[in-house]
Amino acid sequence: MCVLPHSRERLPCGTEKIGLSHRAGNAHNLFIRETATKKGSRAKPARRVPRTTPLSIPAGTDERLGRIVRLLMDHAMVVVSGTKIADEIGTSRSEVWRLIQQLRGLGVDVAGHPATGYQLRAVPDLLLPDIVAPLIKGTIFAKQLSHYYKIGSTNTEAMQAAADGAPEGSVFLAEEQLAGRGRGANTWHSERSTGIYCSAVLRPVMPPSDALVLSLAAGLAVQSGVEAIMPGLHPDLKWPNDLLLNRRKFCGILTEMNSEATRVRHLVVGIGINVNQTKFPADLREIATSLKSETGTEWSRVELCSALLKSLDREYRALAENAAARESIVHRFEENSSSARGCKVRVDEGGIEGLTEGLDARGFLQVRTATGLRTVLSGTVRTI
Repeated sequence: MCVLPHSRERLPCGTEKIGLSHRAGNAHNLFIRETATKKGSRAKPARRVPRTTPLSIPAGTDERLGRIVRLLMDHAMVVVSGTKIADEIGTSRSEVWRLIQQLRGLGVDVAGHPATGYQLRAVPDLLLPDIVAPLIKGTIFAKQLSHYYKIGSTNTEAMQAAADGAPEGSVFLAEEQLAGRGRGANTWHSERSTGIYCSAVLRPVMPPSDALVLSLAAGLAVQSGVEAIMPGLHPDLKWPNDLLLNRRKFCGILTEMNSEATRVRHLVVGIGINVNQTKFPADLREIATSLKSETGTEWSRVELCSALLKSLDREYRALAENAAARESIVHRFEENSSSARGCKVRVDEGGIEGLTEGLDARGFLQVRTATGLRTVLSGTVRTI
């Protein structure tokens, strides 16, 4: 694990920029970035988030690929002619052949050729909008799904889109990240089509100081999604942004926002889950894990991603509609964390060491030290 430094700097009107970032396995991390303007001043236009990688990243997945997969899935028991596919997606038979070849190159098992037609040999476990959207119908995320086979970072793309006016509920999914977001220039490899790399744009009506509750809600959403697929599995929540199995990390959450001093303009919740990975770099083997490594079972990423987004939708809607939801999120997070209360910890930044005493009303960790009760706003918290 590469632990990155905590960052805290003063901003206008008493607001602060607080950050925590660390890396484990292929998961994302938490980092709350806020920009503020002085009270009463005219808000400046939202700044674009700079691209963090010089790599040439392909544009979003050709929508026709997802439509072909959906069509073949809907006719799984028959061979579908190239002519029918061409008519359905509005292109030529030769273009269909080219797209089929592209799907095969991406690992989709399609039988057949132009003369006989095409048929799926197996349902692909790809996070394509045409596959995911029907499973999350009725959520705020169902209509704004974007998919990439390869991208620098879903959070970078989501923050850029949010600054450009992307609607709330926009979701960015990737099969592989080439520059997963960490602090500074730190990146990590995310194995293709074995994990979930997902970022969602939200526009909550709240002050920046309350935004931590959304990271906690995302953690609860991941836990609920995992339990929905495998009820016997109960992930442990580690404040503020990790989920563990057998004390090893399989998921992390990266939250970034653009805000004024008193309100959030937009916020991106990024979730990275190690799903079917079986190998990790040498420096992470003792601290990172995956759902498959812990259960011995191959997981459907489509099912898990759908369960996650439905759960996140429930948490977010409750937060917007129910005044008691914030307290519930904080309470449930604390209840589902083995280290939030009665655990001896050390915070790398600030020299705080003592016993955890739960979370305060805003979701910040409280630690009883030799000199009194301390509130941890951010930092790398280690059990000792």
